[in-house]
Amino acid sequence: MTVRTSARELSGRTLHALTRRYGAGEPLSCQPLSQGLLNRGYRLATTRGRYFLKQHLAGDPDTVLPLPRQHRATAELAALGLPVAPPLAARDGATVTLLAGHCFALHPWIDGRHRGGGDLGRADCRRLGALLGLVHRALERVILRAAPEGAVPATGRVRAACPNETRQVIDGLLALVRQRPRRSGFDELAEHRLLERRVLLRRYEALRPGVTEIPAAGWVHGDFHPLNLLYRAEGPADPLAIIDWDRLGIRPRAEEAVRAAAIFFLRPDGSLELSKVSAYARAYRIAAGAGPGELAAAVHRVWWERLNDFWMLRWHYERGDPRTDPQFAAASALVVWWTRHRRAVRDAFCA
Repeated sequence: MTVRTSARELSGRTLHALTRRYGAGEPLSCQPLSQGLLNRGYRLATTRGRYFLKQHLAGDPDTVLPLPRQHRATAELAALGLPVAPPLAARDGATVTLLAGHCFALHPWIDGRHRGGGDLGRADCRRLGALLGLVHRALERVILRAAPEGAVPATGRVRAACPNETRQVIDGLLALVRQRPRRSGFDELAEHRLLERRVLLRRYEALRPGVTEIPAAGWVHGDFHPLNLLYRAEGPADPLAIIDWDRLGIRPRAEEAVRAAAIFFLRPDGSLELSKVSAYARAYRIAAGAGPGELAAAVHRVWWERLNDFWMLRWHYERGDPRTDPQFAAASALVVWWTRHRRAVRDAFCA
């Protein structure tokens, strides 16, 4: 049987071997998905249905749990009634398949779509915040059962970004921008933001968070944002599935809530839709049992992190990878806007 594939192809031989291991029928087509920055995803159709095939790539430094343990944790979350789509087990019971030097997992296909904060009403924002809070609470219950003794990473002390080190990064990126033989609009914006950030760092470096014990650290999704949440295609904005648990790990839980809001509720001009942030954050605090002080500290730490972070520019200039370029304008503008409205942002998360 001929299998229809395209660009970033898996061979028909690989697909036949995979589907046999899962008892998933004969492969009919396998199309790569365009969204997502890490790993590879495919829409796989077989004679028995549709699936999401994930190819796990090595090299993500933020991966904490080995895949089998991660998969057991997500299966337990699903058993608790949370919207999670755990991977399917192959005939031998394994949820991870190694084939031709590559690592795969097969998930049920979910008909849904991604929604950004602009698509969500206030009630939807409350549901989103409550969902993340419930995930954090549920992970406390399931993760120790999913990870054998000794497999749980220890918490430690959090070192906030150092302004002097950040200035070295800025200097290096500026040198790369300025040596471009033909400058683009992206180059011009990058130089402007780098110079602007240097000024902001000098002005606000006294606000660098101190080295403290991780506040209310717990197991978190690790990458909670619109591309990792599927909603019903039509009707109410009910989340169908939280996907991509590769960065499941121990981190300050409230900081995940703040980072997620800074993505979901980011407007194109670089501002945050604070009324929606407020609805989301209040629901998160109730569901997670997090106090305003915990959120206030998280807001400050995430703001400082953003002030010192240039990962999109490093991808572009150091790695030659332009995939995050469309996000840069709004994300870099947010740093400036957030700095000017620090009190209003804090109040939106804590009121």
